[in-house]
Amino acid sequence: QVQLVESGGGSVQAGGSLRLSCLTSDSSYCMGWFRQVPGKEREGVAHIDCDGSINYADSVKGRFTISKDNAKNTLELQMSSLKPEDTAMYYCAAVLFTMGRGLDPQIYDWWGQGTQVTVSS
Repeated sequence: QVQLVESGGGSVQAGGSLRLSCLTSDSSYCMGWFRQVPGKEREGVAHIDCDGSINYADSVKGRFTISKDNAKNTLELQMSSLKPEDTAMYYCAAVLFTMGRGLDPQIYDWWGQGTQVTVSS
């Protein structure tokens, strides 16, 4: 059982920045950030695989940066140049193996409760 707690969400204007954090009980897992808008499917934003490789959704490349601090058991997402379409509930998640599907929310076993990000135009 892995416990995940997100923080750092909030409201910003377009072009602004936010930094999300996820405190995990075990940072040895493959981990990722996901987001969901009501009425839409949850989508992958960024993930760090267990070998340290990183992948981003095309919609956030160049704007978001994912990082993990194993010593502090935290996963972070630095979000810059935010757009109104980035508005969503953001979740961190963990899984033992991604099998090359790190941005697929269906493979993840453990989830945090989410933190809301709202970007106004």
